[in-house]
Amino acid sequence: RASAASDVYKRQVHGSAPKHAGLNDANPTALILSAVLMLRHLGESAAADRVETAVLALLAEGKSVTHDLGGNLGTSEFADAVIAKMSCKA
Repeated sequence: RASAASDVYKRQVHGSAPKHAGLNDANPTALILSAVLMLRHLGESAAADRVETAVLALLAEGKSVTHDLGGNLGTSEFADAVIAKMSCKA
């Protein structure tokens, strides 16, 4: 789902979503990719690349994605999938 990956990558992180608080149903992709930008700003390019590569790979595969992208993962499960993907050897 490369188009989904491109769409999510371009979304802005803004505002709050109190109706989603504690429900584990928000898509954390924009927040995670904002952290990638922070890591790059801090000079941690290797770490930023690992996180970004993991997120984009998951989105491209289209299997381990959140509900809004047609998957069945919640917020924490998607974060766990990113961590697992980062742990995989290419």
